[in-house]
Amino acid sequence: MEVWTYPSESAENRIKAILGRGLDYGTGDYENVSRIVDDIRQNGDDALIQYARKFDAPEMRVSMLRVTDAEMAEAEKSLDAEFISALNRAASRIEAFHRRQLRKSWFAADRDGVFLGQLVNAVDAAGIYVPGAKGGTTPLVSSVLMGAIPAAIAGVKRVVMVTPPTAEGSVDPHLLAAARAAGVDEIYKTGSAWAIAALAYGTQTIAPVDVIVGPGNIFVTLAKKIVSGKVGIDMIAGPSEILVVADGAANPAYVASDMLSQAEHDPLSSAILITSSAALAEAAAGQIREQLAQLRRKDIAQQSLADYGAVFVVPDLDTAMELANRIAPEHLEIQTADPFSLLASVKNAGAVFLGGYTPEPVGDYVAGPNHVLPTGGSARFSSALSVECFLKQTSVVYYSQTAFCREAADIIRLAEIEGLDAHAGSVKNRLEDLTRK
Repeated sequence: MEVWTYPSESAENRIKAILGRGLDYGTGDYENVSRIVDDIRQNGDDALIQYARKFDAPEMRVSMLRVTDAEMAEAEKSLDAEFISALNRAASRIEAFHRRQLRKSWFAADRDGVFLGQLVNAVDAAGIYVPGAKGGTTPLVSSVLMGAIPAAIAGVKRVVMVTPPTAEGSVDPHLLAAARAAGVDEIYKTGSAWAIAALAYGTQTIAPVDVIVGPGNIFVTLAKKIVSGKVGIDMIAGPSEILVVADGAANPAYVASDMLSQAEHDPLSSAILITSSAALAEAAAGQIREQLAQLRRKDIAQQSLADYGAVFVVPDLDTAMELANRIAPEHLEIQTADPFSLLASVKNAGAVFLGGYTPEPVGDYVAGPNHVLPTGGSARFSSALSVECFLKQTSVVYYSQTAFCREAADIIRLAEIEGLDAHAGSVKNRLEDLTRK
């Protein structure tokens, strides 16, 4: 890991390289995913099964798509008590955090003769995408909880989970247990872009949904991008990111391990340290080299650090926070002697982790906040997956005759300025009718 002094021209070039990375796809990828989406839209289950047989489960049949009650029961029997305890603890904490986000309808009559408000309603159906890699080999249990629990709190009546099947056409029992803990009982063995298309357009077996949420690879992400507008989506998520702001009080081994926790995800992941201590910078860089050698995903992490990793030494912590806000990371860790003193300086971050004993994986699993977060600098304008993703607001307006007459002239004037004669006419017609009476 090279250490840069910031501000400097070389540091600025490195920052621009990191900020310039994005979704790694070409025109061919987009065209391929578009064809998959169209194929599902036109051919439904037939196309869905073809993709499943080709990429995941060679013996998949339509009758096997939906997980049965018997499969759910069998999954629960196969799991150890320690896992179930950890799962239930995580679910309860995620539920408690997200329950605070629930919005309610409101109404007001602040102006004489005018009644205004908002109806807040949940969408009817939501799809939760749960990654599992090819053949369902890496079941992301936490993604089940992070997607399904906020949907349930919002009041969504139908919550559907899709995830890639194993080569044998099953779903990892840990995922099924997580679905049960989150209250999901409609689960389909399908993944990648074809699963997203099935959720958006429906097939003979899978009824369409209104909102699709959850992380996934580039094909899942492109499919969500393509179907956005037909359905709602949570976000267009890119590779994982972590940025650590630290001073001389930080433990370099902790800093290094936290950076590697994101670098091991993907060659496009980004891991950055910004510190006011040159000594910590050198020590953390050394720890990264030492710990990297022990990782099973060493090659991936090494590529990520080489292309999009950085250690910046800054004059002070104020400069560190300015740079952190500019980068707008998915995960921001503040490992300083007094991390709470910097919290008010945070403007752009998906999630903030304070102190030396709050590593990013705490947020991935048991803390409670959602781990589906904005990436690629989009924390400048977007937020984590939340209950609000499953809610919609409908404005409510009522005017009495007196209130209408009181404000009619203003409406007419504004409509005429905009050149919308029929808008003005709808008000004038009522005024004329009242005059005749």
